[in-house]
Amino acid sequence: MNLKELSQNLGLSPTTVSRALNGYPEVSEATRQRVLAAARQHNYRPNTRAKGLATGQAMSIGHVIPISRQDAMVNPVFGDFIAGAAETYARFGYEMILSTVADGDEADVYRSLKARGAVDGIVVHEVRREDTRLELLGEIALPFVVHGRSSEYDGEYSWVDVNNRSAFRRATRFLLDLGHRRIGLVNGDEEMDFAWRRRRGYEAAIMEAGIAVDPALCSSAQMTDAHGYRSARAMLGLPNPPTAFLSASLISALGIHQAVQEAGLTMGRDISIVTHDDALSYLQNGGDVPIYTATRSSVRQAGRQAASLLIERIANPDAPHRQELLEASLVVGRSTGPAPA
Repeated sequence: MNLKELSQNLGLSPTTVSRALNGYPEVSEATRQRVLAAARQHNYRPNTRAKGLATGQAMSIGHVIPISRQDAMVNPVFGDFIAGAAETYARFGYEMILSTVADGDEADVYRSLKARGAVDGIVVHEVRREDTRLELLGEIALPFVVHGRSSEYDGEYSWVDVNNRSAFRRATRFLLDLGHRRIGLVNGDEEMDFAWRRRRGYEAAIMEAGIAVDPALCSSAQMTDAHGYRSARAMLGLPNPPTAFLSASLISALGIHQAVQEAGLTMGRDISIVTHDDALSYLQNGGDVPIYTATRSSVRQAGRQAASLLIERIANPDAPHRQELLEASLVVGRSTGPAPA
């Protein structure tokens, strides 16, 4: 079914149907929902090539990942974000271009994408505290939205991020309230802004409780089960080991759990674990009662919101930048309990 046939079926003009599908504000919400329902029913998809020729746009969004970080592409967090973004792209007739590039070539790739008109905008992933990509994208006037934030970049830009500092401060305070005083932090790579913010939240709660931060109880690396296992095993071997762990991801928490079991300890009784799990679609945290106590924020929803912000910027590049800070909830599972006597 093409646009003309869909319009005839609805008894509306092709212009009205097109504007409803593309989110124009002058179309009433009732009409928009009616058009979207009919499009789903008849499996209608906009002709991206025709739309691009009509508007002068590529009708594509780029996601560029350096080879050194390509492990992120098989991480369930990345997969859920992309799935959420893709839902929004499809609704507005955009396609997604996902590229891996050699380290050091990212700047050239962005310039090439801009010069060739290959994409209309970029979603920036794996954001560092000092991230030169943001200034570059601004200089070449390629619209972009950041998944996360860059603490050391002072320019204005649009982003979607979870309140990582608040989430980890709250999780640490939860463990402190249970009587834990030796809490191990198994963090992500602290060159990344999100992990740095999580470290700040953890440290803030520890110091507020009048406890000195022990560097031996803090580790950071890419979030894998192997990193979780090695970190927990090393900390459990200390003369004064932790009674609880705070993990930056559910994947790392699985490694921590393995180390706890190998040490002959029982999770939730001898050792408590709190993780950040991102409400992942393909790595579930148990059923009705979660396995792990977790700070939870939907990364799929973050993908939807980032895609919407970017499409707005493409349509209105001179509009004020927008930022969306998502708060994480704390969900209590079976992995936590009072500190052992």
